[in-house]
Amino acid sequence: MTALWIAHVTVTDAEAYGKYAKLAGPAIAAHGGVFLARGGRYLQLEGTERSRNVVARFPSVEAAEACYRSAEYQAALSHAIGAAERDLVIVEESAP
Repeated sequence: MTALWIAHVTVTDAEAYGKYAKLAGPAIAAHGGVFLARGGRYLQLEGTERSRNVVARFPSVEAAEACYRSAEYQAALSHAIGAAERDLVIVEESAP
């Protein structure tokens, strides 16, 4: 089953977060991730509003987790630490 990587982000240091984004994209793609939404228009109905919302689809929960734990993504993530407030969840998609 495919899985969605869903991140809700408030960027607090645009320069450092830009370094994260530059490195994270290739790491995500290398693990089969495809962006479905990255930034863009949104409507916050409940919970904590975060100005940046990202959704990527992976071949499986395992592939998404392997991406997160990979050396490439962790190198990217080192630029996001302290540069953003983030919530990240991986959710298995339901069968149609």
